[in-house]
Amino acid sequence: MTVIDDKSAGAVPRWRLIGPGLVVAATGVGAADLVATMIAGSKYGYALLWAVVLGCLMKVVLVEGAGRYSLATGRTIYEGWSSLGRWTHAYFGPYLIIWGFVYGAAAMSGTGLAAHALLPVLSVKAWGIIAGLFGLALVWTGRYGLFEKALSIMVLLMFISMVAAAALTVPNLPDLAAGLVPRIPDGSLLNILSVAGGVGGTITLAAYGYWLREKGWATPAFMRVMRIDNSVAYVVTGIFVVSTLIVGAELLYSAGIAVDTGDKGMLDIGNVLEDRYGPAAGTIFLIGFLSAALSSLVGVWHGVSLMFADFAGHVRKAPEDAPERMAGGIWYRTYILWLTFPPIIALFLDQPVYLILAYGVLGALFMPFLAITLLWILNTDRVPREWRNRISSNVVMGLCALAFLALAVHQVRVVITGAL
Repeated sequence: MTVIDDKSAGAVPRWRLIGPGLVVAATGVGAADLVATMIAGSKYGYALLWAVVLGCLMKVVLVEGAGRYSLATGRTIYEGWSSLGRWTHAYFGPYLIIWGFVYGAAAMSGTGLAAHALLPVLSVKAWGIIAGLFGLALVWTGRYGLFEKALSIMVLLMFISMVAAAALTVPNLPDLAAGLVPRIPDGSLLNILSVAGGVGGTITLAAYGYWLREKGWATPAFMRVMRIDNSVAYVVTGIFVVSTLIVGAELLYSAGIAVDTGDKGMLDIGNVLEDRYGPAAGTIFLIGFLSAALSSLVGVWHGVSLMFADFAGHVRKAPEDAPERMAGGIWYRTYILWLTFPPIIALFLDQPVYLILAYGVLGALFMPFLAITLLWILNTDRVPREWRNRISSNVVMGLCALAFLALAVHQVRVVITGAL
């Protein structure tokens, strides 16, 4: 880990310091989020544009809170959760184990689908396995600099391809502007919650503090730079996701075209672009799709493995600076292996129903867990007074918690209904 001297932090040009925010944003925007946004655009045109913007603002506040806690206290977010009681161990441990297995299979499958669409010389499963092994090799040593550079390239490809696709559709600017006015079309409430809640990630939001530490930003002296980093990252994310909505609105809504609601929906979009604008348009779009899927995979392989290492080391009462709690340590690598090899086996089997159900319930509960615990931690003496929440932060975090609770109730209801 390279630490930048506190005194020199302000002298370094800010654009050179931007990094962890872009990593967390890129990791959080995967193929499923793009499909959800395009589906919203195909159903309601620009009517839910305001929900995309709201989703970005919500994530800015939550990520800033996680980063502020880490910089103000020098502690990780898991140490903050642990200070609330041992019940956090009982929730977080099983969540990471189940989530990692199911996400690993889903991430490799989605990335394999995109790679197969571009280069059909290998099957979806074969490309998925290659993607998982690539992620393992890239992050195995825990070198943050290499990881950040790789993610930056993927973000650039994502951004250029999606903005280019949106520009090709020639968006209707008056309708685009009208979409910023909040309104709820009939039957759109679930789409609003999905779009606002899905933009920019879930568990990877909590990894932000770990990536700050790996970057070398470890004290309150970096608070202002962290906030710039976080804001710039979600501006980029916002433009990217708005571009996705534009493609859905202009390419699908106006033509009345329906697409698949799973990852294959992205392939449907690529086919429509190719039919309308030529093979190059479809290829560029698929490169962006592959970059989005692969960036999420690689980001999770690194960031969530850091979280697991911290959790395992904390439970074992290892010192905060113990190698086993850091990147490249035994628990970090153990979780990377867990993300990669057991899910490869799952790719060749029918989906384990009960595991999927447990994943659905725990996953739905994570975002309200994050919002509520941040509210709790950032309003108590666990944080120095000057860095505690202000009224505006409390209001926004409270609204985030309510929105995510509503989405969680719906998701749990769907899971239970599907199980009966």
